[in-house]
Amino acid sequence: MKKDRLRATESAPVKNRPSSAYIYLVKNPSSNETSICAWDTVLYPGTSVVAPTRYGLDMGVVVSGADKLGKAYQKGNDQCCGACQHGEPIADEPLSSEEEILWSDEPDEDLADGGRKHTLEMVQLSADTQWIDRLATPTDMDRFKELSEKEDEAMKICREKIALHKLDMKLVTAHFLLGEPKIIFFFTADVRVDFRELVKDLVTVFRIRIELRQIGVRDESRVLGGLAVCGRDYCCHSVTDKLNPVSIKMAKEQNLSLNSMKISGPCGRLLCCLSYEFDFYVEEKRNYPPEGSKLKVGFELMKITEVNILTKKITLSGSEGRMLNIPHSAVFFNDEASRWEITKEYASEYLSN
Repeated sequence: MKKDRLRATESAPVKNRPSSAYIYLVKNPSSNETSICAWDTVLYPGTSVVAPTRYGLDMGVVVSGADKLGKAYQKGNDQCCGACQHGEPIADEPLSSEEEILWSDEPDEDLADGGRKHTLEMVQLSADTQWIDRLATPTDMDRFKELSEKEDEAMKICREKIALHKLDMKLVTAHFLLGEPKIIFFFTADVRVDFRELVKDLVTVFRIRIELRQIGVRDESRVLGGLAVCGRDYCCHSVTDKLNPVSIKMAKEQNLSLNSMKISGPCGRLLCCLSYEFDFYVEEKRNYPPEGSKLKVGFELMKITEVNILTKKITLSGSEGRMLNIPHSAVFFNDEASRWEITKEYASEYLSN
């Protein structure tokens, strides 16, 4: 009964919270996970805050306003409005006048350099909306830095204990929570690991609450970060923490090489960016005849071997190995005959050559 009363108290909303507020996308610099939190005043990108995470109260960085997430893109908005800014805490220094014009709660207006002032709008909050606990103070920043310096030593101790217990697990990283005395160890493993004795040993060393979390290889890349094959930071580390499923069909649809070495990331899984343009390719290919179908060009029936929507070219192969490249404008779909055909203009030009 006491536990139920305590649980109800923890889940009860904080009194005197307004029903509407500004909402922000807050990034946790330790795990690179993002969450949407509310605050009653305008905050700027890069503002360090103490906010709730899935692991507890911790340091966070405001990367954008969340009131326009999921809405249509507006032309002229060249500012980063998502989780693609690095979540590194910054010192508590006043913003310059150039930074202060990025966001405002005033109506939109054009700036002198041709840009736009971004408007933040208050939104009605739902009952489960989380609130930023407080703006990070110099004391919080010093405490966060101090705890970060202890994480390397914690990793070393934990690795020694893992080797001592002969556990089949790979330690990824360690993190001290800012809001409560707790340290989280992230690890990967191919099988389920019984780490109860390991936790007991770690508690005797650190004298605080210990939490071990098993993550996947894609989550490991998201937490640690690194450079991808394109030369930029991993998408899962710097763009988004939402790891959407990626299939080999996406690579086939984009006419990419099916060599696993070329379409896989350092985590060993298919590249996250394969899903970025997949919908575009599917939509555009509806305007082209499918590969493998046949077109009558002049007096010859030729097979479509490749459709390149970027160059807007269609490659045809005929008898005796003859190859022909035609533009997309040279074909059309005949509704009456229910088939793709060559335009009369291109057919006459082809026969005249």
